[in-house]
Amino acid sequence: MSGLGKAVRLQRLRNAESGHILTVALDHAPSYGLLKGLEDIGGVLERIATAGPDAVMLMKGAAERCFPPYAGRIALILKCSTLSPYHPDDDVAVSSVEDAVRLGADAIAMAVTIGSTQQTKLLANLAALVREAERAGMPVIAHAYPSGALVPPAERFSLERVSYAARLVMELGVDIVKTFYTGSSETFAEVVDRVAPALVVAAGGPRLEAEAEAVRMAHDVMQARAAGITFGRNIWQSEDIGRMVRALKLVVHGNRSVEQAVGSLAAA
Repeated sequence: MSGLGKAVRLQRLRNAESGHILTVALDHAPSYGLLKGLEDIGGVLERIATAGPDAVMLMKGAAERCFPPYAGRIALILKCSTLSPYHPDDDVAVSSVEDAVRLGADAIAMAVTIGSTQQTKLLANLAALVREAERAGMPVIAHAYPSGALVPPAERFSLERVSYAARLVMELGVDIVKTFYTGSSETFAEVVDRVAPALVVAAGGPRLEAEAEAVRMAHDVMQARAAGITFGRNIWQSEDIGRMVRALKLVVHGNRSVEQAVGSLAAA
């Protein structure tokens, strides 16, 4: 398959009007346990799909069983690796590019824990995935988190650690880098610049105390010229999933202010 296949799939990930990407991640259970909000994967996916994000991220089993009603309505990202509470530094490859093609996915995603004691193996896995995906015209998203045991916890969201993690996977050939938000538009813009021409999206991370905080974070990420955001817990642990997705769309696609988007939460 030529580069056209990758271009078509990347375009399906991006909002037709803004060119940005709002993804809802639903791949958490194998990595972190059955978190609140993910007990009924089919039900939560239905509520999310109704709100209309650009893409959802699923593991293979959930994609096979739950995604068919939404095929063609939103893009599918196949998460092909997972860690677990029992091996938190070691992402294990569990799906292939062939699986992604068979499922009609628009991209394949692999996590790489930078600073892990298993980093050499994780980088080899990502390099192999990039080679396989290139042959199939499949975009690759790397979750590049400097959160391994060798990284001091106080430094995990620093510009130096985040930009290194993101640049490392860009150099291996990925198309989109998903990484930690550094805490300010100014520093995250430096990450975006250092990773170009790959696209950068920010991970939502743990559930924030207030929905307005998540909206503000998304707004600030977009002010940093990022390609988009990927939120999980801050969406599917919300009291009103649809309302939260719509508020995030205002800042990701509509270039609205934080006040306007937060106001939509109150008015819903």
